[in-house]
Amino acid sequence: MSNKVVAIVGPTASGKTKLSVALAKQLNGEIVSTDSMQIYRGMDIGTAKPTLQERENIPHHMIDVINPNQDFSVAKYVSMATPIVDDILSRGKCPILVGGTGLYLDSILSGRNFAPVQEDKELRERLEQEYDSLGGEAMWVRLDAVDPKTAQRFHSNDRKRLVRALEVYYLTGKTISQHDEETRKIPPRYEALRLGLAFEHKLDMWNRIDVRVDEMMAQGLFKEIDGLLQSGIPITSTAMQAIGYKEFVAQDIDVQEAVAQVKIHSRQYAKRQLTWFRRNTETKWHIWRNTINFNECLQSSTAYLEDFGIL
Repeated sequence: MSNKVVAIVGPTASGKTKLSVALAKQLNGEIVSTDSMQIYRGMDIGTAKPTLQERENIPHHMIDVINPNQDFSVAKYVSMATPIVDDILSRGKCPILVGGTGLYLDSILSGRNFAPVQEDKELRERLEQEYDSLGGEAMWVRLDAVDPKTAQRFHSNDRKRLVRALEVYYLTGKTISQHDEETRKIPPRYEALRLGLAFEHKLDMWNRIDVRVDEMMAQGLFKEIDGLLQSGIPITSTAMQAIGYKEFVAQDIDVQEAVAQVKIHSRQYAKRQLTWFRRNTETKWHIWRNTINFNECLQSSTAYLEDFGIL
């Protein structure tokens, strides 16, 4: 069975959905979302979830898999998405992984094994109490003493990750950085052709983002958020901390100011996405210059697929 997959990456509003559907038609493929927010049911407009019309009858996976009040993680994503990708391959089809969450994509492609999911409720509660009583700085120092590599990645205010890192160490005797180092030695689970979409000019990307946010408002984003809150989704939930949602639930902010904040935060997120994806030097980039010439992009992508031996 082939282990070749296609991955389409790029910042928000760069055209990933349209390219993925077009390639799925060429490759007899199915699409697997690598977006950390499109997993939530009922969060359609603010996550730019592809509509049924945009999907054009192409199967889409890892969309609408949990409710917004449920906890989720990259480990859960990998455990759910890996069998889906394997099933697509076993049926002689091509998995096309699409989305802007780089950690989700890299984790599933590598076949990464995560720190044990086992939990000790009493230990977790004790560590949380110690964090609250001793303070984040003291807990950070404790983690730094046993796992300095992981400690350097976390801020002392990051209660959840500090507690989890110490919990893993006390439960397993191994640090998270040790686990990560062991995982990196494992050959990748899939051989991936990465196709990247980006803009030559920053202003063009910003304009695309602004247009998308305005379209979301016209489609009823504010009504969608109100419906989620009315259904009992707490403001503090992870889902409601997503860009496009958290701005509207902030106190003492009007709609227009919230819209402006969404645009700013989306631009900042797009920059972080590009930084992440550009770390992989094997990505084949198509750069949008002035206008978006989709036919040209599809032509160059097809050529890469041929060279990759998948078309």
